[in-house]
Parts: sequence; C-alpha cells; structure tokens
Amino acid sequence: MAVAELPPSYTTQLNTFRISSLSTHLSNQRGFSVQLFRRAKRAGIYCSVTSTQIQAPVTVQAAESKNNPDCYGVFCLTYDLKAEEETKYWKKMVTIAVSGAAGMIANHLLFKLASGEVFGLDQPIALKLLGSERSFQALEGVAMELEDSLYPLLREVSISIDPYEVFQDAEWALLIGAKPRGPGMERADLLDINGKIFSEQGKALNAVASRNVKVIVVGNPCNTNALICLKNAPNIPARNFHALMRLDENRAKCQLALKAGVFYDNVSNMTIWGNHSTTQVPDFLNVRINGFPVKKVIKDHKWLEKEFTQKVQKRGGALIQKWGRSSGASTAVSIVDAMRSLITPTNEGDWFSSGVYTNGNPYGISEDLVFSMPCRSKGDGDYELVKDVIFDDYVRNRISKTEAELLAEKRCIAHLIGEGVPVCNLPTDTMLPGEM
Repeated sequence: MAVAELPPSYTTQLNTFRISSLSTHLSNQRGFSVQLFRRAKRAGIYCSVTSTQIQAPVTVQAAESKNNPDCYGVFCLTYDLKAEEETKYWKKMVTIAVSGAAGMIANHLLFKLASGEVFGLDQPIALKLLGSERSFQALEGVAMELEDSLYPLLREVSISIDPYEVFQDAEWALLIGAKPRGPGMERADLLDINGKIFSEQGKALNAVASRNVKVIVVGNPCNTNALICLKNAPNIPARNFHALMRLDENRAKCQLALKAGVFYDNVSNMTIWGNHSTTQVPDFLNVRINGFPVKKVIKDHKWLEKEFTQKVQKRGGALIQKWGRSSGASTAVSIVDAMRSLITPTNEGDWFSSGVYTNGNPYGISEDLVFSMPCRSKGDGDYELVKDVIFDDYVRNRISKTEAELLAEKRCIAHLIGEGVPVCNLPTDTMLPGEM
C-alpha cells in the first residue's frame, strides 16, 4: 500500500465546472472527499514495497503543475513512473484514451485494461477518459470505481469532456462513444450525426496524439466512422486505424465450433470480409477446424452458406431478446482481443479480422475504404494483409455487395472527408439487429 506525504506547497487548480460538479456529486459520499488535482511534477511520496518491487522516488520539492488534464483523486498522488522511464521491474507507461468511457462497453473494458489483461502484468498504464457534459457525473463514478479497485498497474486516470485533453500523447485511442440509432432514424442520418463526432475526434488525434497512435473505432457504423476519423488525421498513418470486427469473428468461430462439436480454440483462419452490417461476409471457405478445411468437417454445406451467416448477423439481436440489453461484455472482450492481436505475434498460419484501410490490398477491393480483411501481426502493433487466401464465386459475389455498400456510405459522408457534396442513396437498411 502506498502512503503519500505531500509538501505544503502542493496545491490544486480546478476549473469552476469541475469544482461544482464534484462538490455536488461527492458531498454525500459517506463522509470522504475525492479531489481533482493537477499533477505536481515531482510530489514527495513514500511507498511500502517489497524488495522485488520498484522503489518509490524520494521526497522532493513539488514543482509547477504540468499542463495536462486534471487527474482524478488518488491517481494524483501516485509516484511518477515517467521519471524512471524504464526499470528492471516496470516498463514505460502506456497512455490509453477511451471515448464513451461512461458507457456499458467501457464499464467492462476499463477494468480489463487496468488488470493487465492486454499489455501484461509488468506494464503500467494511464487511462484518459472522454465523456460528455451529460455523462460527466457517471464518468466520475467510473473513476471512483477504478480508485476502489486498487489496480497496481493503473498509475494515472484523468477525465474530461474535451477530446484535445484526453487524446494528448495517447498511444492507443479506443473510440467507443457514438450516438445509438433511435426509433425512426435512417442509417444515412446516423452516418451524418456520428460522422461529425468522428471528424472532430480525428482532428483532435491529429493535433495532440502520439504520431504512432493505434486507433480502434467501435462506435457504429464503425467502418465509415473509421474512414472519417483517419481522413481528418492526415499526420497519423492511415494503417493505424481499425474498425472493430473482432466481435463478428468471435461469434462466427463460436457458431462453427458448436456445429462441428469442438471447442472454439480449434477453429482458426476465420475472416469477416467487408462492412459491420448485414452485408458482412463470414468466410467459411478458408476456415480450418483442427487443421482441416471446414467443408471436410462440416458436411452440411447448405448450413454454411445460409444459416451460418444469418446466425452470426443475428446474434446481437438474439442476445437482446434474451437479456434485454446489448452485448457490452462480449464487445469489451473483442476489443481486448483486437488489441492483443496487434501486440502479440500471430500464430503461424493463422490470421485475424480487422477493418483496415484498403489502399494497396491484394484482393482487388476498391481503395480508400475501411474494409474488414484478414491480417497477421509480428506483435509490434502493425499488421500485414494475408495473401494466401482462396476465393470462390460465392464469396466473391458476397464481397462485391459489402464493397458496394461501403462505397455508398462513403458518398454519404463526402462532406466530412473533403470530397465535396454528399450524395446519399443507400439501397437498403443493413444495420445489424441489436444495434438499433
């Protein structure tokens, strides 16, 4: 347990909005108060540690506050690992920005990140949480729960409604927050409303994030939102942007495992092609089960071509019918899986699905889209597209349909990516069940 001793000169500076918000929210919290501080450059800290742990820095005079967002509560009192950079026991801290941080998906995800499930048990992290004026009180509650969980790897938490504050120096940006589709709302309307959100967030990332930030877009329609984001962040490599397709991949693996009567870790080489919509193509042609082509294991080929795809697409809707809510926990797990796929070498011969930029792809898919394709990684945060995949007419025709849909969505948001006046003629409603 850490015990902090702060010199008398350690002071705080809060803006009026946060003072009033916090005082209202915390005044009745069982007699204790939590304050937002600006982190002193080197506050004196004493920490009780074992001989195998990093030793805390000695007491020094607190210096002038850093120019960064207000930290939250106890996280203002933790010692500054940046001073150590790297030691024998700790790595340099990783900064992760999360939008929609007061929502249900983030409520599952943040605790997985803080526990070391993504980066390992020797990797300290900083969480920078983005909310809105409407959700700010809930965001304070999220920060309080993170405080109470006593994660040793979680060294900094900050909360804000300003993306330029939250994305400052971010090395990972998990963009979950988006407006959900309401009754009577057309897909084109959703594209325009959420497109404006991701346009602004792309500009903020471009201005203040790490030049090598990895961005995973979760808010739907995630493929086109990712395209908008990367187009508004020209100083960040386009290949650093991903649209989350891992939940679709995980659902597809589950259905194949159930049909084959095997555990799902025996299913490999699963690709989801295209858009996160009902035009997506769960590609069974390249799948292997226990190392064998799927058609040699599952003899019911009609099931593969019809029921399998429908089961994957309708899984979210079926979950809502059973539980009354959307898939928050499994989405959070799929974000963890997507991150780990980029920082862990891909098993030899296998691959994973991610919505990535199509420029230079070997499949003949139109360029300048964000399209789900099979990827491999060396574990360095980057990826390469898989070339050794096979196609037949069935898969090719399905890929052409999802490609046409993404091209139509791109025309709808032309004004947000610098390509002139939008022309929106989406042929059908392809929102996945469970996302309305």
